[in-house]
Amino acid sequence: MPGFGFSLGFTLFYLSAIVLVPLAALIIRPWELGWSGFWAEITQPRVLAALKLSFGASAIAAAVNSIFGLVVVWVLVRYRFPGKRIVDALVDLPFALPTAVAGIALSALYAPNGWLGAPLEQAGVKVAYTPYGVMVALIFIGLPFVVRTLQPVLSDLSRDAEEAAATLGATRMQTFRRVILPSLAPTLLTGTAMAFARAVGEYGSVIFIAGNLPMVSEITPLLIIIKLQEYDYAGAAAIGVVMLGVSFFFLFALNGLQAWIGSRR
Repeated sequence: MPGFGFSLGFTLFYLSAIVLVPLAALIIRPWELGWSGFWAEITQPRVLAALKLSFGASAIAAAVNSIFGLVVVWVLVRYRFPGKRIVDALVDLPFALPTAVAGIALSALYAPNGWLGAPLEQAGVKVAYTPYGVMVALIFIGLPFVVRTLQPVLSDLSRDAEEAAATLGATRMQTFRRVILPSLAPTLLTGTAMAFARAVGEYGSVIFIAGNLPMVSEITPLLIIIKLQEYDYAGAAAIGVVMLGVSFFFLFALNGLQAWIGSRR
């Protein structure tokens, strides 16, 4: 790359054109409603219910993926078994699969007459067309972010500390909890944050299995689309500003936690 001045100028210009200018336009647009109009728009019961579902389901899905994603990574890195490459390739399936196709597949699978939906329905658990369906879709699309973030770190992690802990009498669980997990924690938080960020804005894979019932299973991105179709651009931007602010707060908190954990190592 050329000198610092030119490189920095190009970086700032590219960042402004791609990220900052659209975000500034998003923030400016709803203020044509005035503060009272903005507040009235974002505090409607339907909007609050959609925001609660989107962020709540995204947080739960990210937490689930952080646990099971770590298990998947551990198996892929530390064990050899037949079909390992196939399993490793299947992890990337949510990346390659169009979100609408994923939504249709999940809907067919968890519908009341689906392969998994029918036995769950008999057990009294309804997944499709409920908030549970939203969480299932968000877990599906978020898992690869955790797995692919952790996998290279765990692969490069030296086993010297594990062997030293074993010679000192530590059990496998103690070694994992006190030696391995602290080394993986910053990367695990990064993967969790990426899964959460993807889940908050997910649309295609959710709308087919959610049922889209207002106040029940309607996600925020769908509500924004509805307002755009009604030419309520200021209202859609107001909801978008709230999503932007809450997402930034969550990501800032996760990054702060990651930095704190890294400083204690």
